[in-house]
Amino acid sequence: MSYVDAGFYQELVHAFTSWPESVVADIDTRERCRALLEREARLLDQGRFEDWLAMYSAQCIYWIPATPGGDPRREVAVAFDDRRRLEVRVYRLRTGHAWSQAPASRTVRLVRNVEVFPWQEQRLLVRSNFLTTDFRTGETRFWSGWCGHRLHLHGDRCEIEVRQVNLVDCDQNLRNPSILL
Repeated sequence: MSYVDAGFYQELVHAFTSWPESVVADIDTRERCRALLEREARLLDQGRFEDWLAMYSAQCIYWIPATPGGDPRREVAVAFDDRRRLEVRVYRLRTGHAWSQAPASRTVRLVRNVEVFPWQEQRLLVRSNFLTTDFRTGETRFWSGWCGHRLHLHGDRCEIEVRQVNLVDCDQNLRNPSILL
């Protein structure tokens, strides 16, 4: 993770704990962000992991804190994956040797309460609530919380630079969350 350094961590923690007061007023921008989050959820539900990964920038982070308001510099995380680790996850899911996903989960994700905030030039912060239903081997599990995304706008293309998944029960026994949340 050559791009993950002290400055990266500091900006990451600041971005997802100090949300701006003003939201983006432009309806088209808000709609574009909402559609992107809904597409991300659909791709994960359909098991289209390569297409999902293509939504992410080359220098990205997928972070699930293990405590409310977690800080990856000081605390263990449920997940803290860079692009390389995400590629490995997707590869393992395709090999048939990811035993925690044999058979694969069937999921459905709901994304709601999408708010879009200005961040830096050509970047936005997006906050949304989610509920994921995960059915596997006769058991149904529910995952809920809120997500923070940092998006980078490249003309018509929008890339995910950071996805922080904040589980409501992150500090409880999660029993091996084996799906991409």
